[in-house]
Amino acid sequence: MSKSNRVVVTCALTGLLTDPAKFNVPVTPAEMADAAEQSYNAGAAVLHCHFRDQREGMGAFPTWDIQSVGDILAAIRQRVPDIVICMSTGVLGDDISGPVGCLEAFKPEIAACNAGSINYLKIRKDGNWAWPPALFDNPVEKVKQFLEVMGAHNITPEFECFDTGIVRSVGMFKANAMFEGEPHLSFVMGVDSGMPANPDLLPILKAELLPGSRWQVIATGPGREKVWNLHRRCLELGGDVRTGLEDTFYLPNGERATDNAQLVEALVKIVREVGKEPASTAEAREMLGIER
Repeated sequence: MSKSNRVVVTCALTGLLTDPAKFNVPVTPAEMADAAEQSYNAGAAVLHCHFRDQREGMGAFPTWDIQSVGDILAAIRQRVPDIVICMSTGVLGDDISGPVGCLEAFKPEIAACNAGSINYLKIRKDGNWAWPPALFDNPVEKVKQFLEVMGAHNITPEFECFDTGIVRSVGMFKANAMFEGEPHLSFVMGVDSGMPANPDLLPILKAELLPGSRWQVIATGPGREKVWNLHRRCLELGGDVRTGLEDTFYLPNGERATDNAQLVEALVKIVREVGKEPASTAEAREMLGIER
């Protein structure tokens, strides 16, 4: 099978604030390593990693503690040394010292770069907010700071885009020489105040990309049919794909997934149904322009 039919499959192992007391998300180094190995064996070439507080009873909360992050990454790399690591970097506010410290210390091959701001909202049926409205602030100067650190350490940025204007902004970042290489974008679809999980949007978004861009869909939110139909359309249009317990808890048949590997297996099945194959880690590095 030619390289044009290879697809980079990413697994997002654990979310930002998902409560491990309610959902089977990995938290400890051993749990993250287990999930990484299972996802790799199911067909994932890339792991998107958030890191959780390792103190007793605090596993629902994120951490940038160097020791904790290092322990998790060491456990993953010992178990699956060939896997590609994509480190999360998202933080509210101007203080980016936590993620920057981790980028500098561990130099992952890929790191998320949130490419624009969004009001992060969710409304209940009774009209009340599900949580206090929050601004996920990613002004250009903040994006530039992250890109400078990534560039200095040969880390490939993965631009997370929650809306159409943010997708278009990545082209402006390139024109302004804020990063080198071909753009790698994630269309985050399904957040209530962002782009909907609508497959009809994908041709429009793809048309806004610079030549040579790679792109994938992060399909989240309720509605299993929307999520999995979005993945299928993404593959048909030539995109890469991502799943995992950060993004969804439900398999295509509506059953609740017990672990990340089940979700990866379901996604790989769709990859093959559209006549493609999941890329190996070596192929993924080549496709994403990563120099190891």
